Amino acid sequence: MAGFFKRLVAGLSKTRDNVVSGLNSIFHGFSRIDDDFYEEIEEMLIMGDLGVVTTEKIIEDLKAKVKELKIKEPQDCRELLVNSIKEQMDLGENAYEFENRKSVILVIGVNGVGKTTSIGKIAAGLKAQGKKVVLAAADTFRAAAIEQLAEWANRAGVDIIAQQEGSDPGAVIFDAIQAAKSRDADVLICDTAGRLHNKKNLMDELKKINRIIEREYPEAYRENFIVLDGTTGQNAVSQLREFKETADISGIILTKMDGTAKGGIAVAIQSEFGVPVKYIGVGEQIDDLQKFNSDEFVNALFNVKGETENDD
Repeated sequence: MAGFFKRLVAGLSKTRDNVVSGLNSIFHGFSRIDDDFYEEIEEMLIMGDLGVVTTEKIIEDLKAKVKELKIKEPQDCRELLVNSIKEQMDLGENAYEFENRKSVILVIGVNGVGKTTSIGKIAAGLKAQGKKVVLAAADTFRAAAIEQLAEWANRAGVDIIAQQEGSDPGAVIFDAIQAAKSRDADVLICDTAGRLHNKKNLMDELKKINRIIEREYPEAYRENFIVLDGTTGQNAVSQLREFKETADISGIILTKMDGTAKGGIAVAIQSEFGVPVKYIGVGEQIDDLQKFNSDEFVNALFNVKGETENDD
C-alpha cells in the first residue's frame, strides 16, 4: 500500500503544480489575513476543480477556525486548510460491507472512463481475499466490452457469464444471478452499457436491470458504483448528477487520477453529493486501483508527509 501512496503522490503532481503551489504562494505572499487573502484561496480551489459549493464550505470553515484560534499569520492557515478539506471528505467509515456479505455490485458509467478495467481490478482484489466472484457481461451494446471483460475475468481468475453482442442485458443479468446462487458466489459484479441509442434508453435499461436484481436476488446486499474519469473534472460531476436520477449511487470509482490536473474533483464529489469515493485508480496495472482513503488522498495532494510515506 505504501507503494500505491507514492504513485498517488506522483499521480497528483499535475494538480499539485496547478493548485497547491498556487496556494503556497498565497500563504507566503500575503502579510495579513483579509478578504483578498480568502478570495485568492477561493479562486485557487475552484481552479483545482473543487467546485463552487465545496469551496464555499471550505472557506467558511477556514474563516471560523482562524477567528476561533485567533490566527494572524497567513502561513499558519495552510494546515487549517488541509484539515478543512479532509473534513469535507469525511463521510464516516468508508464502507466496504459488500466484502462481508453475499453482494451484487452494479457498475455504471459512460464509455471510455475505465469501467470494464475497474471491474476486472476489483474482481482480482476480491479473489485475492479468497472471495468467489462472478462477472456479468451486461454491456451487450458494445462488441469489445464482452471480450474485454472476458479477458479481465481470465486475468483475475474469476467466472464470467456472457452472451453474444446485441443480446438482452436483462437476460444476461438473470443468468448471472442464477449462476452466482448455484455456485455460491460471494460477489456478483455486473458490467452495464455506457451508451445506448439515446440517454433515455440507457436509463430505462438500468432501471430494468435493477428490477431484475430486486426480483431475483432480493436477499443480496446491493451496491451501485459509478466510474468517473478524474481527468474530466466538472464533467464527471454532471455525469454523476444524471446517473443519480436513475440509480441509487452508493459509491464512486475515480479512474485516471495519475494524469489529471483536476484532482480536486474527489473532494468536490464527496462534499457535494455525500457519495463516498470507494476506489481510486492511478494506472493500468491490476493493483493500480485501490480502496480510497481521504486522509491519504489529501496528504498526497498537498504532499504532506503522512505515516504511509515514511518507509523509503
